[in-house]
Amino acid sequence: MTTEVQQDTNMNRFELLLDGASVGESDYRIQDNSIVITHTEIDPSQRGKGLAGELVRGALNLIRADTDYRVVPSCPFTADWISKHPEYEDLLSR
Repeated sequence: MTTEVQQDTNMNRFELLLDGASVGESDYRIQDNSIVITHTEIDPSQRGKGLAGELVRGALNLIRADTDYRVVPSCPFTADWISKHPEYEDLLSR
C-alpha cells in the first residue's frame, strides 16, 4: 500500500492517492496570507485505515515546504488532528 499526497491548485484541494488511485481530498481556499482548510473526506470504502490523518499530514508538509501561508483549520477533523500533533502547531501562527 503506497500513499502520496498531491496538490491540485486548479481545484483548490490536496488529494490522497492510494496505489495511484484517488481515495481522499482536503479542500481549501486562499484568503490573504492564509490557507483555510475547509473540508477533508476519505472514500467511504477506505475509512478506518488512518488515511485521513495521512492526507492532513501530507497536506501540511506541502504547505510548510512550498508556502509561507498560515494554516486556518476550519475543517473539524484537521483542527483536531493538528491539536494532537503539536509539531504542526507552528503553521497556525506564521
